[in-house]
Amino acid sequence: MVRGKTQMKRIENDTSRQVTFSKRRNGLLKKAFELSVLCDAEVALIIFSPRGKLYEFSSSRCYSINKTVERYQKKVKDLGLCSRGIQDNTQNGKDGTISIQKKLEHLDISKRKLLGDCLDACSIEELNQMENQLERSLTKIRARKNQLFKEEIEQLREEEKCLLEENNKLREQCGIDERGSTRKEDENEVVTELSIGPPEGRIT
Repeated sequence: MVRGKTQMKRIENDTSRQVTFSKRRNGLLKKAFELSVLCDAEVALIIFSPRGKLYEFSSSRCYSINKTVERYQKKVKDLGLCSRGIQDNTQNGKDGTISIQKKLEHLDISKRKLLGDCLDACSIEELNQMENQLERSLTKIRARKNQLFKEEIEQLREEEKCLLEENNKLREQCGIDERGSTRKEDENEVVTELSIGPPEGRIT
């Protein structure tokens, strides 16, 4: 039979709650013992039942659970000094994050203003600054646009030059002059004389 997922909330029934506590307490003590044996770890476990009864486990045979608690308190004290430094670094990191967020918000507002939004609260001086900035940007944009046009024209001229050279080579290979006639046609060309009048009046 498949067990259903247990909801993590307080068991209202007293009997069921006591039975569950006993089962899970024994399982927890067993896991603590296994952890101490398998991993050679120092484990101390303290459990108080709902009625206030104490259950404890200590993996140390030479020392009681009090020694483990003392060791824990000393370690926490040592870590407390280190945690202060960590907190200071964390605070500095938070301050840096806040500063970056403010910069991003400022850039977003500036972008909206340059697009023509949120101008109601701007003074004349701010509007003049934005106008000058837009004019400088427009000048740079036009200069870049003209440069691209010039580069494209030069590229087209180079392509035209290459095509003309290739065309002339093909003409030479085919024996075609600039008028479009071949050399063989020029050699076989017949010269005819045009005369007006009746046939008998012609002079041969």
